[in-house]
Amino acid sequence: MNIVITGTTSGIGKELVKIFSSDENIIFAGYRNKDLISNSKNVEHFYIDMTNRSSIVEAANFIKSKVDKIDLLINVAGSVVAGPIEFIDTNRLREQFDINTFSHIEFTQNLLPVLKGGRIINISSMASFGHFPFISPYCASKRALDIFFNAFNLENHDNIKVISIKPGVIATPIWEKSVKSNSESLDNVGHYDKEMEFIKSNALKNSNRGLKVENVAKFIKKVAILKNPKSSYVVGFDAWFASFLSIFPQDFINSVIRLGLKYKFRDK
Repeated sequence: MNIVITGTTSGIGKELVKIFSSDENIIFAGYRNKDLISNSKNVEHFYIDMTNRSSIVEAANFIKSKVDKIDLLINVAGSVVAGPIEFIDTNRLREQFDINTFSHIEFTQNLLPVLKGGRIINISSMASFGHFPFISPYCASKRALDIFFNAFNLENHDNIKVISIKPGVIATPIWEKSVKSNSESLDNVGHYDKEMEFIKSNALKNSNRGLKVENVAKFIKKVAILKNPKSSYVVGFDAWFASFLSIFPQDFINSVIRLGLKYKFRDK
């Protein structure tokens, strides 16, 4: 298979390159930081900056110049914008959607001539169910990704199957990166100090206690080669619970979340 994967210098993307390249597939692996590239057999690296439209188009053109057919596109690249909504600069909100949503749409659109009959796997998140305060930009961007691509799944005439993978917390560097990149909206936010300290400490813990990245990558590979995959999968108990909770009325969900927050801060 000819496979395109974005966000391959760490986390899920890096592991996906490893496990797919072992089967003699041809992998096009997207990177932004060249220093983090790890050379592997059957892998061709390409530069892509998900915040730069010209870079996205150039990356797609590079791939189209190399192959006439892509069997599988895995959209992995992403970031987390966090903090209380009243303190997050709207430019940061736009950036969140640019990276997690619009970049994947634009990249996919530019690859459509060679994607006919292929598959797209989007690495979404249990955050797509929208239950998590203080990371609402991330939740909304992942939900939008799912909505746009589900519509594409219904609309397209080229037999392109779209699959959304919604993992729970995964032990990847994204958590530590998110604490550093969101310092402006997590620090010195007045009456949210207790909540922000919890958000930061919890994010750092997630770097080690989440699902093993290799297990999630193996699951994604298993789904990728299924004859008739479903349109959506959750991975991990926390993702399953988020999915289950979403069937209830919003007021009930909010009550559960508020109760959880009260429990977290009961001794503070």
